[in-house]
Amino acid sequence: MALDSALIEAFSVSLATFFATIGPIDVAAMFAALTSGVSAKKRRHTAVRGVLIAGAILLAFALLGEFILNVMGISLAALRAAGGVLLLLIGIDLVTVKGSGATTTTSDEDLEAEERSDIAVFPLATPLIAGPGAIGAVILLMAHADGDFLEQGAVIISLLLVLVMTLLSLLLASRLQNWLGVTGMHMISRVFGVLLCALAMQFLFDGIAQSGLIPSGVVG
Repeated sequence: MALDSALIEAFSVSLATFFATIGPIDVAAMFAALTSGVSAKKRRHTAVRGVLIAGAILLAFALLGEFILNVMGISLAALRAAGGVLLLLIGIDLVTVKGSGATTTTSDEDLEAEERSDIAVFPLATPLIAGPGAIGAVILLMAHADGDFLEQGAVIISLLLVLVMTLLSLLLASRLQNWLGVTGMHMISRVFGVLLCALAMQFLFDGIAQSGLIPSGVVG
């Protein structure tokens, strides 16, 4: 019973985190703007390629993230604290509906993207889908599972589900914009932004507590 609850918690936390850091609705809005003059067939092809490339990038970091941390000598406590700060900034961006470059493209990247005929790799796959926030989140969540293969499996499944949601959002980008409108899209971003801020603070507290800087029991 305890195992089931742990898996459900890992899955739900991962799902909410990836939905917030990848932002299928926001990605769809940007995709619709970048492909306004493109045929439906090319839009579908670009959407599929972009999600597959982004998925490969995120899965690579999910599987190799812990190895990279060990090679660089980064402790799990430091990762949790740093990841908490990064996710907190992203959450604040979502709540205030601002783009810092962690989950969206910068203005310079937007200008470069407008000049490209193929946007599947840049800016769709990265940084729109597999951006710094999503990459940091997948490494943090996999490390947080700490060798528990079932929990890590739950993280991977939640990532794949959000990628499927992202693909569906891209394929329905124009309709989605019309259905939700600007207000509806911002409302969804704000809700997940609040949840992400709370999760970020928990990661930050866990990292500080695990570091030994503060006696156990004071934080957590």
